[in-house]
Amino acid sequence: MIRAETLGELLDTTALIANQPLPTGPSVAVITNGAGPGVLCADALEAAGLQVPELSHATRERLAAILPSGAGFGNPVDMIASATEEHYRRTLSTMMEDPAIDAVIAIFVPPVVTTADEAAAGIVAGVAESSREVAVAAVFLTAGESPPALAGATPRIPSYPLPEDAARALARARDYAAWRERPRGEVPVLANIRREEAAALIADGLSDGGGWLGPERVAALCACYGIDLVEGAVAATPAEAGRIAARLGGEVALKAVAPVLVHKSDAGGVQVGLRGEAGVHRAAVQMRSDVAAAGYGECSFLVQKMVSGVELLVGVVHDPQFGPVLACGAGGVTAELTRDVAVRLTPLTDRDAHEAVRSLRSFPLLDGYRGAPRADVAALELLLLRVSALVEAHPEVAELELNPALVSTDGVSTVDARVRLAETVPGPPRPSVGQ
Repeated sequence: MIRAETLGELLDTTALIANQPLPTGPSVAVITNGAGPGVLCADALEAAGLQVPELSHATRERLAAILPSGAGFGNPVDMIASATEEHYRRTLSTMMEDPAIDAVIAIFVPPVVTTADEAAAGIVAGVAESSREVAVAAVFLTAGESPPALAGATPRIPSYPLPEDAARALARARDYAAWRERPRGEVPVLANIRREEAAALIADGLSDGGGWLGPERVAALCACYGIDLVEGAVAATPAEAGRIAARLGGEVALKAVAPVLVHKSDAGGVQVGLRGEAGVHRAAVQMRSDVAAAGYGECSFLVQKMVSGVELLVGVVHDPQFGPVLACGAGGVTAELTRDVAVRLTPLTDRDAHEAVRSLRSFPLLDGYRGAPRADVAALELLLLRVSALVEAHPEVAELELNPALVSTDGVSTVDARVRLAETVPGPPRPSVGQ
């Protein structure tokens, strides 16, 4: 999938990819009969992530034998305003023969001596005589349609009204080519998967009306795919919450549980760093009052041991067109504010998981930022693969969210999990991995 920012960019990119070979690298040569548009094109190429490299000594010598005195032999190559059809032909052919060049943009500005049709004929001839397949785009800064010779060439040479349009189209084509060159990766076969048990849990949940599952069912379903939640237990009363905290020992977190309570913090439904039976009992009494005042009725409680690590979110939404869409990003209560997220379609390959984690702006926090110990990133990648396997095998999982999943040097600790079940309607066929 190639994402374009505008409809015009979509059409520009399509014209290039449909008619020209994909660029095999990021290096672009620009040839022009007007210095200004050449510089604008070079700036746009570099802004889009491509390179406009210096030309080799051998290529510059060849150009010096072709072009008139006063021409510029850098990159962009300025053939000056007197450039003829022959200059376009020989200069373009020279650029295409340079093994360091992956694509060429030829620009024409209407001067006095050469017509647009003549420049187009030179471009077509230069492409035809080159022994290398190189992506070529043209820019004709003229009124009206581009010269017919470009459309009639084999392959067709796309023409653009502005240098920036050609640069953006070429950058999109190069991104697509780089994606196609990547190793596809493999969907791994995971150990300790209890698919039939998970299917039975889901069937029980749907028979009870579906919707958001309670904490016990969520924990059981996740455990079927090797996704273990932080040790804890559900309490029906504040007194029971205190007893569970005493049994767990150390610091605990207290969370409200109610049927439609999703964002617990907004309703006063989360307390962390609590100690002792009496302290947790008091906190639970106050929490029950706060949650009821927020309109969620009487709640029960989840008591868990406190853990530490980098907070991340792993979530899935079942899209009717694409199937399960998995997101991984910065987690915690500020997840919606930071919007640091990577999105992939399932089933995830090992490479998908690897790249998704490393594409996050917050990845340095996992990778030893400012001397901090490196987190167990491999465990995070495995978590993504396990979540992918769960939602692929069970399309009744309409939504799933692990937030936060705390990543430390010792692995991943999933603190909070939500799962919503819904009857599924078969969607359109989805492509296989790597297609």
